[in-house]
Amino acid sequence: MVCYTHIYILMKESIYFTGLYIYVFVKSMEDHKEELILILAGYQKEMEFFLQTNPGLRSRFPIHIDFPDYNQQELLHIAEQLCAKRQYTLPADTKTLLLKLLLQHSSNNDNFGNARTVRNLIERAIRHQAVRLMSKTSITRQELILIEPVDLKEVKE
Repeated sequence: MVCYTHIYILMKESIYFTGLYIYVFVKSMEDHKEELILILAGYQKEMEFFLQTNPGLRSRFPIHIDFPDYNQQELLHIAEQLCAKRQYTLPADTKTLLLKLLLQHSSNNDNFGNARTVRNLIERAIRHQAVRLMSKTSITRQELILIEPVDLKEVKE
């Protein structure tokens, strides 16, 4: 049996329920150690807090895997893939602005969502592009697939 839980579900509950969850995890891990795999996932700071909620909890999770955040070029590549999947293109000036926005988001926000932030920015830019193009009477295919800098400038995160 494999059990996967996201740490934030536990952290949003009251201290009583968090303690109860931990008790159930520990008990299940002991009673079913030969047939249970328990995987916890979360951001590093929140995981650290969770593991400190019970003195024996950390030792019960001997394997910790840290996934580093994507760098700016990887995030740009993710944006390009998201756009290509929907048949949109990002010209060079839009890519430059996107990198600038990502840098601002990552430096001003402890909860920077990394690839999720990229997805949100692209989805909002696509909506802004659609609104921008609605006012035109004639639209070319090129205009339909092009995400311009103005589409990103309107995006608020």
